[in-house]
Amino acid sequence: MAARAESTVLTGARVVLPTGTVEGGRVIVEGRRIAGAAPDDAAVLDLSGHWLVPGFVDMHNHGGGGASFTSGSVDDVLTGIRTHREHGTTTLVASTVTGEMDFLAQRASVLSELVEQGDLAGIHFEGPFISPCRKGAHSEALLRDPNPAEVRKLLDAARGTARMVTLATELPGGIDSVRLLAEHGVIAAIGHTDATYDQTVEAIDAGATVATHLFNAMPPLGHRTPGPIAALLEDERVTVELINDGTHLHPAALELAFHRAGGGRVAFITDAMDAAGFGDGLYQLGPLAVEVRDGVARLVEGGSIAGSTLTLDTAFKRAATVDRLPVEEIVQAVSANPAKLLGVDDRVGSLEPGKDADLVVLDADFSVKGVLYKGDWVVGPELG
Repeated sequence: MAARAESTVLTGARVVLPTGTVEGGRVIVEGRRIAGAAPDDAAVLDLSGHWLVPGFVDMHNHGGGGASFTSGSVDDVLTGIRTHREHGTTTLVASTVTGEMDFLAQRASVLSELVEQGDLAGIHFEGPFISPCRKGAHSEALLRDPNPAEVRKLLDAARGTARMVTLATELPGGIDSVRLLAEHGVIAAIGHTDATYDQTVEAIDAGATVATHLFNAMPPLGHRTPGPIAALLEDERVTVELINDGTHLHPAALELAFHRAGGGRVAFITDAMDAAGFGDGLYQLGPLAVEVRDGVARLVEGGSIAGSTLTLDTAFKRAATVDRLPVEEIVQAVSANPAKLLGVDDRVGSLEPGKDADLVVLDADFSVKGVLYKGDWVVGPELG
């Protein structure tokens, strides 16, 4: 890791700020923070021809670099964090998958230590409180109804570090569990659900605020039975997760989500598993075997898509070059919106004085050329 200068002025780049893009802008880094002014002897780094954007925030991620957040050791989790950090994700929530309740509580204990020491931004429990009709890559034998007492057990095991729980809110206990989560300041996310439109509206009114990977693992949008997708897109209180890897979503579906929800209510996620940043092969996702071929992860038995091998820099680049979204909206989706949802936008998610010096340098083709994490370069910068 390169040494950190006390003060560095990053200059010449297209800087994406909350107020818009500044051509030939500058950002001052002092120690671990973004500063408002620089001393006369500050180092200067010319980033002309590049973009400078906030570090990415991934609120739904199961692993990477060959390491699993769902079952790996502390060292494994740290490997996954480092892998995604090298691709620009400087703030990351570790997601679990469906398992026995005691096992999930044990995983929460392991992951919570990494939250407490600042390596993770929180824990996301995806399952076991999901619908067998829309289970995706979750073991049906281990699914259960969202009993509030059992939801509370996981929250207690996480020692205040749980940030989100995905639920099929139409199941018995679902609405009461949403209320429980809201009372504890934990995001209730609707996902892996077979809910109707009206049932989804009820869950949102009870306090659900996120759609877990919208379109995936839920009934499709219908003109007579609109289902959860319409309810989640139309409500201003809901942020929708999107997996922009070209496999989970057709570009028209992504365009629909942005058109209806607007850039302020979309969060790009990876839903990554171990193979992200690692390669094709055979893997485990919880108790289920997964084969990754040509970068697409599917269950060995049944062939369902099993998470992704996505990193957020790829999602960013695809959004800019394939989907042709404005860069400012992409930055909202990969940084500002998830940071706000997680309650960490006082520290990360935008380039503003006082916030952590978490920055990503992109070239004109939107490839990562540098990643600054709390004032240290973990990648590059590669300029030229």
